Amino acid sequence: MERQPCVYLLASKQNGTLYAEHKNNVVEGFTKKYNVHMLVWYEMHETMESAIKREKAIKKWERSWKIEVIEEMNPQWRDLYSDLL
Repeated sequence: MERQPCVYLLASKQNGTLYAEHKNNVVEGFTKKYNVHMLVWYEMHETMESAIKREKAIKKWERSWKIEVIEEMNPQWRDLYSDLL
């Protein structure tokens, strides 16, 4: 399976703890501690460099901006992981 760089937001639940990441696996530590495992938003990128740049920008966003972008794509806050398989 070919990998494609992407940026994504994980959440513990609707309006719960949010986490931004650009890699393909769930990071130990923060995500485990706060039970942040639901894929609620993602964005595909052509290059790893553009994904990393976008991730850094998103990490600086206010929480309300992150919630807005999630709800535009995924108003029900479904776990989108199975949609990508």
